[in-house]
Amino acid sequence: MKADLVVTARASSTPMFVALTVGGLVAPFLFYPTFLMKVLCFALFASAFNLLLGFAGLLSFGHAAFFGASAYVCGYLCKVLGVPPELAILAGTLFAGALGTMFGLLAIRRSGIYFAMITLALAQLVYFLEVQLPFTGGEDGLQGIPRGRLLGLIDLSNNLAMYFFVFAIFLAGFWLIHRTIHSPFGQVLKAIRENEPRAISLGYAVDRYKLLAFVLSSTLAGLAGATKALVFQLASLTDAHWHMSGEVVLMTLLGGLGTVLGPSVGALTIVGLENELADKVGSWVTVIMGAIFVVCVLLFRRGIVGELAALRFMRRSGA
Repeated sequence: MKADLVVTARASSTPMFVALTVGGLVAPFLFYPTFLMKVLCFALFASAFNLLLGFAGLLSFGHAAFFGASAYVCGYLCKVLGVPPELAILAGTLFAGALGTMFGLLAIRRSGIYFAMITLALAQLVYFLEVQLPFTGGEDGLQGIPRGRLLGLIDLSNNLAMYFFVFAIFLAGFWLIHRTIHSPFGQVLKAIRENEPRAISLGYAVDRYKLLAFVLSSTLAGLAGATKALVFQLASLTDAHWHMSGEVVLMTLLGGLGTVLGPSVGALTIVGLENELADKVGSWVTVIMGAIFVVCVLLFRRGIVGELAALRFMRRSGA
């Protein structure tokens, strides 16, 4: 029975990956590549956050710490030390994973709102360090980060080459998240989310599973942050501010918490609206985003993808 479910899950995911791959390969010839790269970075960030909240049931208000810290590490290595882009991104990702391990060891001792507040407090400590440390550039951030050459061959200053590099990173991260969700590890995470005492009674080391989920989520968030720093050649305090943590929560809930594609759809929606409205309504864009969020929470509680999936299920049941 389990083998049948695994085969079914793999078969159903194949069309999704094919559609993502084909769409991603065609997209830069139809839309502005820089906009698409921003969407991909935030889609990976939101998907990483969704792994923690949507499947492990852990609400973190400090994920911007990993996103921003990895951006600074990647930017510093590229700009000051001249490290190749692929190694700088890897270093930023590993740093985010190490930071996530330290945060996780402290935060998972509590649950609920206490867990969320601990992650927020730790993220604010990271933000304070990024303001004060001399090599971060303070309020100016790290500007003019060189994109360099991928593997010493491909010039990433070319927007099209940079796009395909970012798209490959997104696909790899998305595949890892999808594989994790549909693995036995992912099933245990869902069990912990639904009924933690029962998972404990079945003999699972719940804290260990939570810590692994937290570290994996923070590592992938760091991968997104390092990639974004290279795309925009900038690592700034905005990447580490608590507003960024709130924005990724908004993307995840808007797209569909606990769904595979939901965070990506949420990221596309938010980034697209910001891109379209920023020069038209100015600072009112945050008010509009808030109103959209309220409407979606009240009328589409499952998020965009969640509601579409529920509607599709109802139609199949009716048929």
